[in-house]
Amino acid sequence: MLSPWFLYAGAVILIGGPLYLLRRKNTQILAIQARLESASGDLERLQKSFGRFAPEEIVERVIATGVATGGERKEVTVLFADLVGYTALSERLDPGVLMRILNRYFERMSRAITEHRGHVSALIGDGILALFGALEPDPWQGDGAVHAALAMRAELERYNQELEKEGLPPLGIGIGLHRGVGVAGLVGSRDLIQYTFVGRTINIAARVQDLTRLHGVDILVTRELRETLDPRFILRELPPAEVRGIDEPVGTFAVENFKGFVA
Repeated sequence: MLSPWFLYAGAVILIGGPLYLLRRKNTQILAIQARLESASGDLERLQKSFGRFAPEEIVERVIATGVATGGERKEVTVLFADLVGYTALSERLDPGVLMRILNRYFERMSRAITEHRGHVSALIGDGILALFGALEPDPWQGDGAVHAALAMRAELERYNQELEKEGLPPLGIGIGLHRGVGVAGLVGSRDLIQYTFVGRTINIAARVQDLTRLHGVDILVTRELRETLDPRFILRELPPAEVRGIDEPVGTFAVENFKGFVA
C-alpha cells in the first residue's frame, strides 16, 4: 500500500506540471503581446512621421505594399508660390518673430491648397510647391489650382490685417501655375521620403512665379494651363517674356478673379 506522502507528492507533480506549463504559456503570450504593441507603436510613429511628407493615400499604400521606387507619368498642374521681399523681411525681424509669421502663413496657404484638392509637396525656404492631379486623375485640376491661388490671395489679405494689428509688416506673394507632363512618385533616401513630381513642368511654374515681379501681378498662369480653364475665370493677357532655361518666350495671363468668386 502506497504511503500518503507518496500519493501527495505524486499529486503535486501531476497538478504542478500543467500549472508550470500554463504559466510558461501565459508568459509567452504576454511577451508576444508586448512585441505586437511595440510593433504597432513603431508603425504608428512611422505613419505619423511619413504622413508629414506624403498624402494619406500614399502613406496607406506604402504601409500595405512597402516602399516602391517606381513612379508614374502624369499630367499635373503645378502651383509655385513665393513671398515677395522675404530676404529683406528676414533681415529686419527677430528670428522668433519671423518663424511665427512664416508658420502662420504656411498654415493658411496650405489649407487653401488642400481645400481645393491640392497636395503641398514641399516647402522650400519661403516657397510652396503644390500639385494638383498628381494623386489621382482629375480633369478639373487646373480649375482647382487657380481657385486655390485665388483663395490664397484672399487668405493673405486677411492675414495681413492681423499682422497690421500686431504692428508687423504685411506680406506679398507671387504665384506661378503651369500644367504639363512629368513623373510623380516617392523620392528620397531611407531617412527622408517625399511624394513629389519631377520634370520640366515644375521649372516652368517656378519661372512663371518669377515673372509676377516683372509684370507687377500676384497670380500668373501659362497659356497651356489657360486653355484648360473654366471660361468664367477673368484673365488678362500679358506680353510674352523670356525666362532662364526656356528656349522661347513664355506667354502668361494674370488671374484677376472668377465670376461669382466669394473670398
